[in-house]
Amino acid sequence: MNRQRNKGRVTLATVAAVCAVAAMPGQAHAADGPAAYTFDPAASKVQGTETNADAAELKPGSVYRSSVKQGQKLYYRLELDDKTDAYVSAVTVPKAGGKVAYGDGITISIRDLDDNECSSEDAAFESAEFPRPIAAYAHRTVEKDSTTCAASGTYNVLIERESKATSSPEAWDLELRFETEPALKTGGSMPTEAPENWPSASPAPPSGKQKRAGGSSYYDATSLESGEWVDTIAPGQTRFYRVPVDWGQQIFTTAALSNSSKSTEYLGNALALSLDNPARGHVDGATLSYSGAPTSVALDPLPPVAYQNRYDSGSDVSAMRFAGWYYLSVTLSPEVAEQYGDAPIGLTLKVKVVNDTKPSPYQGDAGIFGITDDDRDMAKSGQSAPEAGESDTMKMVAAAGIGAGSVLVLGLGAWTLLARRRTVPADVPPGAGGQPPFGGPPQAW
Repeated sequence: MNRQRNKGRVTLATVAAVCAVAAMPGQAHAADGPAAYTFDPAASKVQGTETNADAAELKPGSVYRSSVKQGQKLYYRLELDDKTDAYVSAVTVPKAGGKVAYGDGITISIRDLDDNECSSEDAAFESAEFPRPIAAYAHRTVEKDSTTCAASGTYNVLIERESKATSSPEAWDLELRFETEPALKTGGSMPTEAPENWPSASPAPPSGKQKRAGGSSYYDATSLESGEWVDTIAPGQTRFYRVPVDWGQQIFTTAALSNSSKSTEYLGNALALSLDNPARGHVDGATLSYSGAPTSVALDPLPPVAYQNRYDSGSDVSAMRFAGWYYLSVTLSPEVAEQYGDAPIGLTLKVKVVNDTKPSPYQGDAGIFGITDDDRDMAKSGQSAPEAGESDTMKMVAAAGIGAGSVLVLGLGAWTLLARRRTVPADVPPGAGGQPPFGGPPQAW
């Protein structure tokens, strides 16, 4: 009996602890100013090396934290087979309050041991010259009838940083991720030519604005579905969102800033909008100028998600190569504070995902390169990945609590029944027949 009572206490304590964590205001959803980038808590620390012979190995399905200094070239190592397509992404996170210039950024590439480049991509600040997280990826894809980067063995990941002399010299943090693409279904052939035409007219999102606060990183990005979403953004702040886009579906996005009565000063490239794919590869971006009046910017029309998009020479089309969560990030220039103050400005995101879904080309579980019913539920409710994890934990704790409570009730019922069955008859004196005097509970056997 004592053992069961203690178990119930532990369950109640667990529920209380989880509720306390869930009730804490998250850094990602604070609306009182810029928040620091929230790195994935599962990330392991890894140090890049300036010689590939000493490079640390990255493991598939893992995320890492590293850093790169001004002018550095850092190596990391992969061990690949001769069948699997591999993707390594780097999210670059400069220090808040620092300076960056046009052309500052990183280049990430995957290379074989003869230094043949499998692929590369740049992440640069370009005309929006203010610090913010930016992402790029490189991939090793095994292509039919090609011998380049097709063999199994060791490959190098090379990250190169370029910064102007006028830029802040501090090291940039890196969040690295290594993912492998699932195998294709057997018995069928996939097209090897990317589509040339697709619908370009942006459809109107569902009517009715809804509030939804963005996250502070890819890790805690707020989930969105088609709709018009209202938020606020402070100077220097980056808001993150994610949208489930399945096979055959097409995404359209517009970002709009509300007016301000504090100034009419013109600021070029005051807002940066970016779209990245499920492997954190950059898809498309746009910038927005601001002069205190309502204004908006839209991403270019992109093709529906299709496996064969990878064969297109354009990086934006090629990046629409798999289904999954697509990430939107919006950054407001810190220079806005000089003319318009530190207070957040109204931000509206119009998101529309169109077309019926098509079957996955992969065998079995698609992992991050697919969309599930749970993903759609998260987009509907607005949950981020960690919030969904907390919700699942609460459900488990609640189930455990109900189970423990049921056992406790059944135990009490059995004890009561046993006590009644052992009730002393009226003609039996107290203490007789092994019964306790004064009608107490049965003695332990």
